Amino acid sequence: MTYDSDILIVGGGLNGPALALAAAQAGLSSTVIDAQPKAALQDAEFDGRAYALALGSVRMLRHLGLWDAVAEHAQPMLEIKVSDGRAGEGPLSPFYLHFDHAELEEGPMGHMLQDRHLRRALLDGMAATNRISPLNDETVVAQDADAQGVTVTLASGRVLRGRLLVGADGRASGTAVRAGIRRSGWDYGQTALVCAIEHEKPHGGIAHQFFMPPGPLAILPLPGNRSSIVWSETHDTAARFMALDDDAFLEVLRPRFGAFLGQISLAGKRFSYPLNLTVANAFIADRLALIGDAAHGMHPIAGQGLNAGFRDVAALAQVLTEARMRGEDIASPLVLERYAGWRRADITALAMTTDLTNRLFSNDNPLLRLARDTGMGAVNALPGLRRGLMRRAAGLTGDLPALMRG
Repeated sequence: MTYDSDILIVGGGLNGPALALAAAQAGLSSTVIDAQPKAALQDAEFDGRAYALALGSVRMLRHLGLWDAVAEHAQPMLEIKVSDGRAGEGPLSPFYLHFDHAELEEGPMGHMLQDRHLRRALLDGMAATNRISPLNDETVVAQDADAQGVTVTLASGRVLRGRLLVGADGRASGTAVRAGIRRSGWDYGQTALVCAIEHEKPHGGIAHQFFMPPGPLAILPLPGNRSSIVWSETHDTAARFMALDDDAFLEVLRPRFGAFLGQISLAGKRFSYPLNLTVANAFIADRLALIGDAAHGMHPIAGQGLNAGFRDVAALAQVLTEARMRGEDIASPLVLERYAGWRRADITALAMTTDLTNRLFSNDNPLLRLARDTGMGAVNALPGLRRGLMRRAAGLTGDLPALMRG
């Protein structure tokens, strides 16, 4: 049987290329099919998009040979401060959570990294190996699995053959739909407003999570006097704020942001996207596996979206590597079930945690406010519990794939 590649990956965002690079280290070839033109992916302009990479994800990028290319652009998160209050009034309770990286032997809990730098490193990494074939400006219109492999048909009419098909094509994954995989979840009634700001005072590497009744506001440190903003509001309010010009947008942001970093101004573009929980009912099908948002999409409240996707990448890469070493068919049901079983428990726990946290904090119920503020105070007063939560947020607990171990 002749194959174009061992793995056909649909989706060239971040998870797809990362999987291709991890598979290449195991001697497996990949074709990465991306609907985006290559020029759009190579855009090096600052637009404000950034990711909070947990320490486990940083380790994976280091194992893939990418971290040295982005380290100088990454901002370590040295502290995380969590508080509860209302817009314009600030924190309403003396209780809060404070995580300090000095309590972890491994160093910073994570790093903030802009999308443009991470994407460029992934593109350069793919270009440096002959085991990866990028296909840009192409979409899949049909897929079919049989006993020997999987075939995909592109909109251009081209037909590709591989051993395994991987869907890394987002929450509305066409790969999952064509495989008959349904999704479960619900809408949160919230929209995330995402942008970057420049501020007068240095942030000191401190990330802030401020919970307000409509939704949380995250202020995440970027290199220099810049921070990334992820601000959740109700759908109607968010639409109204997005329609404002930049000056008016800043006027509604300032009372929520506060004055602790001095004067603020917008840097780059503004983005918005609706927030929901959506989890695929199955992570695998015949000769198919889903990773990243194609498998699960959660509330950004804990900044775990991309980190969960990278754990998918690391787990699937390890399962495929071990199967290849044993001489197994890398896309057999037995092999793919190892991946699905490994990831299902972690994703279920993460989805439940983010959902419960958002529901507990995104309201103004006085009894719930008392309960959550008392809970934060209790956790903050217990070093062992606080350190355990820090290690979990840093991606250092559980059954870690080899790529995420120190």
